[in-house]
Amino acid sequence: MSNVSSAPTSAAALAPARALPIVFAALLGVVLIAGSGFASTPALHNAAHDQRHAIGFPCH
Repeated sequence: MSNVSSAPTSAAALAPARALPIVFAALLGVVLIAGSGFASTPALHNAAHDQRHAIGFPCH
């Protein structure tokens, strides 16, 4: 018989695995909001404009 314990993985070891999707989602959101807000296409800019005001993001 082996004397290996099956202890749960520590929370500190799981932190990088949890942080990567959160950081990626935040960066994607910033790119989408900023990119569409500064787009030269009027329809895309106007659609983003209302959303930016709704979330309190300054745009002008």
